[in-house]
Amino acid sequence: MAFIKEFQTVSEIKGPLLFVEGVEGAGYDELVRIRTADGDLTGKVLDARKGMAVVQVFEGTFGVSKQARVRFTGDVVRLGVGSDMVGRVFDGLGRPIDGGLQPKPEEKLEITGAALNPVSRSVPQDFIQTGVSTIDVMNTLVRGQKLPIFSGSGLPHNKLAVQIARQATVKGTEGFNVIFGAMGITSEEAKFFIREFERTGAIEHSTLFLNLADDPAIERLMTPRMALTAAEYLAYEQGMHILVILTDLTNYCEALREISAAREEIPGRRGYPGYMYTDLATLYERAGRVHGRTGSITQMPFLTMPNDDMTHPIPDLTGYITEGQVVLSRALHRRGIYPPINPLPSLSRLMNQGIGEGKTRDDHYGVSNQLYAFYAEGMDLRNLVAIVGEAALGAKDRQILKFANDFEDRFIRQGFHENRSVEVSLDIAWDLFSEVPETELKKIKTQFIERHLKQKGKTDGSEGNSK
Repeated sequence: MAFIKEFQTVSEIKGPLLFVEGVEGAGYDELVRIRTADGDLTGKVLDARKGMAVVQVFEGTFGVSKQARVRFTGDVVRLGVGSDMVGRVFDGLGRPIDGGLQPKPEEKLEITGAALNPVSRSVPQDFIQTGVSTIDVMNTLVRGQKLPIFSGSGLPHNKLAVQIARQATVKGTEGFNVIFGAMGITSEEAKFFIREFERTGAIEHSTLFLNLADDPAIERLMTPRMALTAAEYLAYEQGMHILVILTDLTNYCEALREISAAREEIPGRRGYPGYMYTDLATLYERAGRVHGRTGSITQMPFLTMPNDDMTHPIPDLTGYITEGQVVLSRALHRRGIYPPINPLPSLSRLMNQGIGEGKTRDDHYGVSNQLYAFYAEGMDLRNLVAIVGEAALGAKDRQILKFANDFEDRFIRQGFHENRSVEVSLDIAWDLFSEVPETELKKIKTQFIERHLKQKGKTDGSEGNSK
């Protein structure tokens, strides 16, 4: 690696940024070494103008003076990757924190990733079973998809992230692994993640990258790129199917805003930089399947919506890039229902690619539609009852209202350690359907009604269903 001339011309230090004068030929994202009286630091070039370079320091600029020596390496930030990364825990910059040695890298890859030609992408498909009924049946995750979880402060999204990481499987495949990247988490949350992965044995097929809240903001911007670089190597070079779970993207965006403010950039919506959409896309678009490659990358990023506001820039821009969203409900959480997933605002745009005969079950599509229809009607009736009282409802409306209550209590609610197969989840749905008149099952084909309800002695031969 050829080093460029060393400079001792730091003119300003602002937050995690160094402004170095008299620099010519510095490249964007170029790796930088900073020599200080207290030791060496690393960083990268954030901006290069005529005679000036702006350097982001990974470890922060505490203790750095203007006498620091800045050396430009002529290379970019890379992560040493290898198959022995599986089962390990790293910090946000890819350094081991599990007591083990640094894995011997088989390759060193740029953390920005390689841009994929859209023509080389294949359509995401193949059902991924998360073991969570509301996701598997109504918001199905498919291999190669990016499906975010929209949560809120105080909701159990960390538990759900660990549960999905522990339970997720792809039917008929081997080598399914999890890359887990956490940004801006507390020490307690980090201990929870490590403890749960180790206790359940999920660590054996997982790689963790953990960035703590007291780590420098710039490290928070590197963590998801480190995780995704490891995922790309394992998927496209080792042929593994990778599920990347990133939490919490809101902390990532807050770090992005902090760096933008330090650079004195003109702010966009609510103070976030105007390029936040593009920046998030550089993360989300690294999911997918590639023609000619066995492996795949599926993403489930978690983010907390400030004030539970789905129109906030972070969830809003995320929704434009990803293929749907799963929304957690504070109302369900207050009622003690876990996981508190609200199916009504949730959506998986690629769901139809991963369900049906040979993938899940032939009645899956109709069952999902009917559950959604009944629950939506039940929620409307619940609002009406708050005004006129339940006594004002007719017999049919009371049945639908009861269905909505039972749906929350028996279908949405499941334990943190309860891993349901999609078949079990669909059977629970049919148990719920058996308690309403068959003539109301208008979203399901008659052949499926006869098959599943006849086993329960429920069918009455009505022709009031769609063919």
